[in-house]
Amino acid sequence: MGQSEYFFQNGSLYSTGGRLNPWTWTWEPGRPPVSAPPVPPLTALEKIQAAGGARRLPVGVIGPREATQDQLYAAEAVGERLGRLGLTMICGGKTGVMQAAAKGCHESGGLTVGLVPDHDWRLANPFIALPIATGLSEARNMIIAKSCEVLIAVGGSYGTLSEIAYGLHFSKPVIGLLDAPHVDGLEPADSIDDAIEKMAGHLLARIEPSQ
Repeated sequence: MGQSEYFFQNGSLYSTGGRLNPWTWTWEPGRPPVSAPPVPPLTALEKIQAAGGARRLPVGVIGPREATQDQLYAAEAVGERLGRLGLTMICGGKTGVMQAAAKGCHESGGLTVGLVPDHDWRLANPFIALPIATGLSEARNMIIAKSCEVLIAVGGSYGTLSEIAYGLHFSKPVIGLLDAPHVDGLEPADSIDDAIEKMAGHLLARIEPSQ
């Protein structure tokens, strides 16, 4: 993750890279006001969402169809937090962790995208606002991993393992919760709050200028 400090004042976010343009998610020339207090990455995302005008960055939530109750609860809570942050949640569009995460995100006002493996978009779960029928079966797992800035894995299955591997292969941060498959490079989270805080840090770090 990046080591920059973030500052927010008068509706704008600043870092060592400059002033954030929340539509292009790039740093433009600018210095934080002397009186601007530092804020952690999660607070920075919350303030960007509250200020309005930000493009919705995509975050993936992946996990098994056959999930435990704890995993379903966590997935719904993760989806809700992503929705409240104004982020786009991308998933496989089916049942289990995917449906729970979509429910949480959709009901909190977030945008849910489901890349379903079928040829018919109507086979997406009812909480997917933008269903995309890929017709690619499990091969759509690669598209999910490629299209997200950060991935959060809740639990695991062989399909989840493939998404984690694709994410790491594409140099995407992958955060794991509740028995997500252990893979070198996956970053375990101790709780839902920890996963969201890690996600926020990675999301902002990924737009840091090269040092």
